[in-house]
Amino acid sequence: MKISIQSVKELREKTGVGIMDCKNALREAGGDNNKAIDILRKKGIAKSQKREGRIASEGQIQSYVHMGGKIGVLVEVNCETDFSAKTEDFTNFSRNLAMHIAATNPISISPEDLSSEIVEREKEIYSDQALQLGKPEKVVEKIVEGKLKKFYSEACLLNQAYVKDPDITIQDLLNELKAKTGENIIIKRFIRFKLGETDDKA
Repeated sequence: MKISIQSVKELREKTGVGIMDCKNALREAGGDNNKAIDILRKKGIAKSQKREGRIASEGQIQSYVHMGGKIGVLVEVNCETDFSAKTEDFTNFSRNLAMHIAATNPISISPEDLSSEIVEREKEIYSDQALQLGKPEKVVEKIVEGKLKKFYSEACLLNQAYVKDPDITIQDLLNELKAKTGENIIIKRFIRFKLGETDDKA
């Protein structure tokens, strides 16, 4: 059964779960969005809190331009209500997020959003490096796993250490805002511009 991109997108917004897990759940549920949510919850992937199932259709688009005007960022953060979108906490989070993206240049929002080509390429590089060092195959697998985790912490926005407080990740910061507002909050998309570059990440 072919699952539409829109269905996957809607399920991801409701659950906060990665794209591939959403796609697999929709296939298992025969395309039924509500059944797919139940499947994800039974697997322990989707959080059981009620707010995670609510649609985040309000929010803000914030921008940040680094001094000198050579780097600029636009980021969209969604929440459930216009009230929360206008709060100081939400605005500060969105602005700080744009500034963080300007500083760290992530490739994607989460590991699940990375293309399989990128992940496989990284795995191949790490595996070749370990084998060249004469590591046995059993050890190579663990080395690749560890290096991939480090790659995610550098390349994926939610996994990155927050530039203003490296003891927490962006995911931790997002969870704090969710707890304050009691709402489902999603970092929807971002784009980072650097003067002279033509291949922008989003």
